[in-house]
Amino acid sequence: MFTMGLTSFEQIAIWAVFAVAWLGLGYAVFLRSQILREDKGTEKMQEVWGAIKDGADAYLRKQLRSILPLIAILTVALFLSVYVVPPSPEAQRQFPTMSDEQLKLMIGIARSLAFVMGAGFSLTVGQLGMRMAVEGNVRVAAASRTSFGDALRIAYRAGTITGMLTDGLGLLGGTIIFIILGIAAPDALLGFGFGGTLLALFMRVGGGIFTKAADVGADLVGKVEAGIPEDDPRNPAVIADLVGDNVGDCAGMAADIFESYEVTIVSGLILGLALWHVTDRLEWIIFPLMVRGIGVLSSIFGTYFVKAGKTGKSEDAMKAIFSGFLTSAMISAVLFFIAGFVYLNTPEMNEWGGWWRMPTAVGVGVLLAILIDRLTEYFTGTHASPVNDIKKAADTGPATLILNGITVGFESSVWSVLVIALTIIASIFIFGSIPGVEGVDRATFILYGVAMTGIGMLTLTGNNVAMDSFGPIADNANGIGEMSWSGQTDKATKDAQQIMADLDAVGNTTKAITKGVAIGSAVIAAVSLFGSFLVDVSRAQASQGIPPEAQIQAIGIRVDVPQIFVGMLIGGALPWLFSSFAIQAVTRAASLIVLEVRRQFKLGVLEGKIKPDYKQAVNISTAAAQKELVSLALLGIVTPIVVGLTLQVEALGGFLAGIIVSGQLLAVFLNNSGGAWDNAKKLIEDEPRDPANNLGKGSERHKAGVVGDTVGDPFKDTAGPALNPMIKVVNLVAVIIAPIVVQYQSATGGALVVVWVIAIALIGLLAWAVMRSKAPAPSMTGDN
Repeated sequence: MFTMGLTSFEQIAIWAVFAVAWLGLGYAVFLRSQILREDKGTEKMQEVWGAIKDGADAYLRKQLRSILPLIAILTVALFLSVYVVPPSPEAQRQFPTMSDEQLKLMIGIARSLAFVMGAGFSLTVGQLGMRMAVEGNVRVAAASRTSFGDALRIAYRAGTITGMLTDGLGLLGGTIIFIILGIAAPDALLGFGFGGTLLALFMRVGGGIFTKAADVGADLVGKVEAGIPEDDPRNPAVIADLVGDNVGDCAGMAADIFESYEVTIVSGLILGLALWHVTDRLEWIIFPLMVRGIGVLSSIFGTYFVKAGKTGKSEDAMKAIFSGFLTSAMISAVLFFIAGFVYLNTPEMNEWGGWWRMPTAVGVGVLLAILIDRLTEYFTGTHASPVNDIKKAADTGPATLILNGITVGFESSVWSVLVIALTIIASIFIFGSIPGVEGVDRATFILYGVAMTGIGMLTLTGNNVAMDSFGPIADNANGIGEMSWSGQTDKATKDAQQIMADLDAVGNTTKAITKGVAIGSAVIAAVSLFGSFLVDVSRAQASQGIPPEAQIQAIGIRVDVPQIFVGMLIGGALPWLFSSFAIQAVTRAASLIVLEVRRQFKLGVLEGKIKPDYKQAVNISTAAAQKELVSLALLGIVTPIVVGLTLQVEALGGFLAGIIVSGQLLAVFLNNSGGAWDNAKKLIEDEPRDPANNLGKGSERHKAGVVGDTVGDPFKDTAGPALNPMIKVVNLVAVIIAPIVVQYQSATGGALVVVWVIAIALIGLLAWAVMRSKAPAPSMTGDN
């Protein structure tokens, strides 16, 4: 174990954090046993559930086969990446008896193995979390026949399993790497974070395309054209829609939050290491790990405060879930300051501004999560004016409804950016006023504060992921109920259907809230990674003999330099191209599903002449998602490398600034406008059914709501969420590639030729990715 410079208290703290990681995983196993003991309902419910389970499992198996070749290539590339730059000073100090070649071999192996571990953990969180959500959905539907409280409890605790897996595996991986490598850990942690982020991008993109292609296709033909309910068993696309909720919202979101969890700790440790060089104190590195351990414990406690209210309505469910979140937040905030006072209140640390600064920055992160939670609920929740204004706009048709939703998305983006800006300003106040710290060191302290804010924001990852998984679990349970109870009109069935509808509405809001938290955490993580980028570039420049006053940390990213401005423009444009391709993929696949559902309707599915063939829609959505996986991932991986090699490292910094600003605004717009349209449609569906007076299901207002929801589906569940991992993939690739770019920035002769050959080859790869994403699906070209 790494023990260099650690006190006995710090060694105990590290092992305690390691134990807490296992405690989180043990709690997930405990909750799993609870969920599996619950009733699975009637034979018909289990039949529908079995079809959902088979479809989700089949999709994830195909997705894994599609991405394994790229994972293998990148594993080798990461191993080789350490051979083109000198070993880091930290690695040399941690392992003083090793030669440079031995260090390169060791770090190369560690980085590639960490990459595989990060990818494996991200995949595990997504796959196991999704499978437990599938196990939970039928049990929630069964419980709804007897109790609102039981249905809420099962849905939330099934989601908490995914949250605890995210917490436990994320904390376990980072702690193991730190225990083995000590101050050399960031070299491997970059690989760990990149593996988790890349898998999240795959699962977000693939799951998002699958779920929204099925959802849009099912809604357009079933609800708009045929006028049948959303989860009518006669709709051939309904199973694909329910499968999509799991592979998109459960597997995709779990992997997304997991990689945010990892990226914030990676950037925090890199910046903490920079402060260690300035202050010769390890507290900057140890305290973030302690914070993560506190977060796991707080999330476990908060689970037991999620209980149904007296009336058993949707507002009670939302209050109960938020109550659990606030309880965890308060417990963690108190423990942060206790830990800070016990561990950081020493004469040595007080020389660097006082013990309170780190706990305060983490507390600001928790507050940021709460503010984004409340802000997102305001713009997407059913009880606030934005969604109700969209509902009113349905009176004048789909055009005005869509316009109203767009304005909601635009406005919400501005407020979200302001909240994040205030958070960064808070870090300036906390860490920018340390006596005697000026210039480059002051900027490093402030960026470290931003990283600690991100760590604090994701302290309650267990709660956040539980809230998100609650959404698709409730949605699936509602669908299972609709398909199983079709035609039943007794009071017990109606009561159960109302419970499911209420929980489904809450689930829409919790999904939107956690997407908001994921977007906010992506931006905070990206800003702190930007700080890590500056630190690593300056170190690489120092190794090349560039004096401190000429290094990037001293001169900054100057946007008045045309070359850097070009990089910023390209970075700002990338999220828009990425989103365009993702939505195009949904549009193409949804068109194929529309044609397939119409074909089956013409054969007499609605009249009961033949049974619906659910597998066709599942196959169409699966094929569409697999087609886009690698090409969209390459946009995030290859573009920063091309910018760095062709425009140099300063332009790469401008590129990162552009993608952070543009990606944040676009992601929030897509997420919140889509969520608002969805809940506006649900408000119309909750009205008394009276098409003659333009009220409720079947009315023109309802059709307008469905159109708005259909437009918003790929916004909120495909393009918007996929921007989170894409932004972080770009930033991590930039941090990994930056020292190499510096090394060969002044290359001449044969080395320069090699650099440009590589750049041209990568540009060709980008062109292939663009053409592949724009190509129509095979069956639309007449090839099949």
